[in-house]
Amino acid sequence: MRASGGASPRPAPPKRSAPPTTTKLPVPASSSLAMPAPRLAHLRRLLSLHSPPPHPLAPSPVRPLLPSSILPRAMAGAAQAGAATGSAEYEEVLGCLASLIKQKVRADTGNRGNQWELMAKYLQILELEEPIARLKVVHVAGTKGKGSTCTFAESILRSCGFRTGLFTSPHLIDVRERFRLDGLDISEEKFIRYFWWCWNKLKVKTGDDIPMPAYFRFLALLAFKIFSDEQQVDVAVLEVGLGGKYDATNVVKAPVVCGISSLGYDHMEILGNSLVEIAGEKAGIVKKGVPAYTVPQPEEAMSVLKQRASELGVSIRIVPPLDPRQLEDQPLGLHGEHQYMNAGLAVALANTWLERQGHLDIIHVKDHGTLPDQFIKGLSIACLQGRAQIVPDLQVSSECKDASCPLVFYLDGAHSPESMEICAKWFSHVTKKDTAQPGPLEQPRSGINSKKILLFNCMSVRDPQILLPRLLDTCAQKGTST
Repeated sequence: MRASGGASPRPAPPKRSAPPTTTKLPVPASSSLAMPAPRLAHLRRLLSLHSPPPHPLAPSPVRPLLPSSILPRAMAGAAQAGAATGSAEYEEVLGCLASLIKQKVRADTGNRGNQWELMAKYLQILELEEPIARLKVVHVAGTKGKGSTCTFAESILRSCGFRTGLFTSPHLIDVRERFRLDGLDISEEKFIRYFWWCWNKLKVKTGDDIPMPAYFRFLALLAFKIFSDEQQVDVAVLEVGLGGKYDATNVVKAPVVCGISSLGYDHMEILGNSLVEIAGEKAGIVKKGVPAYTVPQPEEAMSVLKQRASELGVSIRIVPPLDPRQLEDQPLGLHGEHQYMNAGLAVALANTWLERQGHLDIIHVKDHGTLPDQFIKGLSIACLQGRAQIVPDLQVSSECKDASCPLVFYLDGAHSPESMEICAKWFSHVTKKDTAQPGPLEQPRSGINSKKILLFNCMSVRDPQILLPRLLDTCAQKGTST
């Protein structure tokens, strides 16, 4: 059944909860990263007005960006509740979604997987078993870089001429960012239509025995409906939300190829306190008969991945970072040296998808060691907001008497020890340069008097009182004052 017909009348919207209270950044008192409230409010206004250059393949300009996931939790809550105002019906949809957010401890060891078996019931209610089986999926798990890897892989395959669906998380300001069709966020009209189709069917069939799916599970089900129905995408690239084995996206039984990006310590209260436990959860997406790829990992994590693959009779191949020389002097669309690791994994995933679908003949393989033109184009135009992003305050710059002293915000979603160190290295590297930053967003020229502010996902950091000094020390070692 198409999403455009057959849906029962939508229910009355639930009562909207009061807006979340503002939470202060837990930055040590000695750190200059703490931001005064007036400046933080100014940054909110600035980002709501700042528009990045149009996507190279987009027919219309990309809408303004507000990276709420790297600002205080209050901004993230506001974005989730609908800070990006749309139609009254869209606000109603956001209210229904908010009602699915469960306020409970997710690390309940007595409920391993949080009743993951309910996903099979939801698929039956929405009649999605067969549509999911027909999807040609690229499935990616990991601790760091899985979103970037998915973005690179989707961009490569789109540049090869395929219709793509991309499901990632979290969103920054608008939940529709999680659902990209051919490189663009799903339209509000289509999102509303598909939402009510899924919502009404689930509301009729759920109750005490089968509760409504939680927030992320509903969004994953919605993604499956979108990708398998109206758009008829050629390839669906799915980023795992959390873990792997019990993730909502893991209802895909036979992806075309799967990948595991860099592993580290994150969500330890849910996934375990060791890399062995964490790797075991991530390895849950590996399937029998499905090619699997990963990047160089710590020894204890790699042994778990290899053991899981061996049990299923498949080999897991280790992909090195992409050699920049393969790009013929083109920059990666996502900034930072660490992105070459993610790009290398994405190239392997996209190439294997093309091979297994019988499409290798459409790419032009060169003799001099560089990537095919479609791969280079896809890697260079890839865009994922909130990752190593540079946002200049044009108003402050224009009002500054000294042209060399703009106010520039450096934004990143770093929230683990490893990613914070990478974030600090990137910040130190780009702020030392007085040249244009390559890629889709340019770094403004800045002089010795430039005001530079580094923002990252502090609210998600485990033990911030320990990790924030580590970030400051890394900046200091690189010769950057903060």
